[in-house]
Amino acid sequence: MHAYRSQTCADLRKDHVGQDVRLSGWVHRIRDHGGVLFVDLRDHYGMTQVLCDPDSPVFAEVEKLRSEWCVRIDGTVKARDENLVNPKLPTGEIEVYIRDVEVLGASEELPLIVFGDQEYPEETRLRYRYLDLRREVMQKNMVMRSDVVASIRKRMWERNFREFQTPIITASSPEGARDFLVPSRLHPGKFYALPQAPQQFKQLIMVSGFDKYFQIAPCFRDEDPRADRSPTDFYQLDMEMSFVEQQDVFDTVSPVIAGVFEEFGGGRRVDAPEDWPQISYADAALWYGTDKPDLRNPIKMQVVSEHFLGSGFAIFAKLLEHEGTEIRAIPAPGGGSRKFCDRMNAFAQKEGLPGMGYIFWRDQGDGLEAAGPLAKNIGPERTEAIRQQLGLGVGDAAFFLGGKPSAFERVAGKARTVIGDELGLTDTDRFAFAWIVDFPMYEADEETGEIDFSHNPFSMPQGGMDALSGDPLEVLGYQYDLACNGYELVSGAIRNHKPEIMFKAFELAGYGEDEVRKRFGGMVNAFRFGAPPHGGCAAGIDRIVMLLADEQNIREVIMFPMNQRAEDLMMGAPSEPTSDQLMELRLRVIPEE
Repeated sequence: MHAYRSQTCADLRKDHVGQDVRLSGWVHRIRDHGGVLFVDLRDHYGMTQVLCDPDSPVFAEVEKLRSEWCVRIDGTVKARDENLVNPKLPTGEIEVYIRDVEVLGASEELPLIVFGDQEYPEETRLRYRYLDLRREVMQKNMVMRSDVVASIRKRMWERNFREFQTPIITASSPEGARDFLVPSRLHPGKFYALPQAPQQFKQLIMVSGFDKYFQIAPCFRDEDPRADRSPTDFYQLDMEMSFVEQQDVFDTVSPVIAGVFEEFGGGRRVDAPEDWPQISYADAALWYGTDKPDLRNPIKMQVVSEHFLGSGFAIFAKLLEHEGTEIRAIPAPGGGSRKFCDRMNAFAQKEGLPGMGYIFWRDQGDGLEAAGPLAKNIGPERTEAIRQQLGLGVGDAAFFLGGKPSAFERVAGKARTVIGDELGLTDTDRFAFAWIVDFPMYEADEETGEIDFSHNPFSMPQGGMDALSGDPLEVLGYQYDLACNGYELVSGAIRNHKPEIMFKAFELAGYGEDEVRKRFGGMVNAFRFGAPPHGGCAAGIDRIVMLLADEQNIREVIMFPMNQRAEDLMMGAPSEPTSDQLMELRLRVIPEE
């Protein structure tokens, strides 16, 4: 017999009754029923009930066992009495009578309990992550992550992509976040960088003549943490293709993503990729207040400025006298009560706005009535025009925000989400995808007015060189994101593969040709030697698994995540270097004042 096990803790069934077996695993819990000790023995695969009574030669040793001790047991498989069968367990028809036991690894008192669903502070969970990972939900999440990655790889190979690995130590490159720098011992005073993405390398793979590339790539960005973003590193499905247009990329990656969500989504509905809408960035901002809309929520915001021009509602009327301002309405079907309207007004105030105007419609017996302070100020004709435009009726409401869209768009988007959730409008049994397209290439700093890239600087501007001769803020790029349920899952672009267009694009953002050559010399030089048109995208693995596992925090699907301060409490990172290490690298740490 094997030194540790003849079967796993998920294998034994009724047809094993009478067999002598060997199992190894962890003591999940122990129950004493009138002198008979029942032990739930757990391994990665499942659970088996083992038992010991005072007639067993090792009864005294079994009495000493405690939760999470790692043990080996030898015993005989027995059938459970019919009234004791546990239908929730695959091994629920049998139990194993212990004849021998060996403690493989005793455990000290546990800082967190593996059995049950008790909540612990995140600091405790991350400090003792190896114990946290023993919990059933975490085992399931990590297995799902592994299976998702395997499924993605299989699907990419089926589409004739080949997997290539790109460097982890490379040069610093602006990708929209701060680099993690690595000092060079051989070149004192110079630094490598951990790649924020394999962006330049995957483009160079296309220049090298490899038509389709992908990898499950680690990426490193020194970013502020969010619930859906790791502050240090993450993994993405990175892919690139030659001789393609934007739609070709969509047609390639959409079935991969849809297939993964159908396979692991637990029966939740996934629309066919050909039904995924393509929404411009401008429309997404207008309708949903975000470039990653949750389309499970049917609410679509609208501009209603015309109904407030010269109206009796002075606040909005005066706002509209200023250039670049508008009034937007958030329809709220079923939200037509003063209590709900007041609650949403309080929500806006908590978000830093003065509040939200509202109108709600009710049946007064002799007809429809528009209620609320705003309705009284603008009069029945204007309120009726608003109702007709929004397609609302009795029992419905609408909320209003005004000013420059950049000042209220974020809050409007959050309000739309809250309204959809509270009124039960959001279809939670669905994954709703949308391609967001036509991103602006540039943005202006609100204080200085300086122009910089708003998205990926390596994207091809729509219209090529001609598009770069006018107002930079009017230039759109062949850039796209795939949104799902309020999260950005995929981001990509058709690349700028022409050096003359690249130099002009960077010039508009304040980067001279010499600086471009210095920063991106490898790629610029490569484009001089017959670069093909190419494009691609990257899909966030962690975020995909977070959605599939129905988790709200990305740390629940990462094996060993950092905390919100970008610290590894388990391994003690970041740590202070030794004096010898600093001397070898010719570095000096300046103490904080």
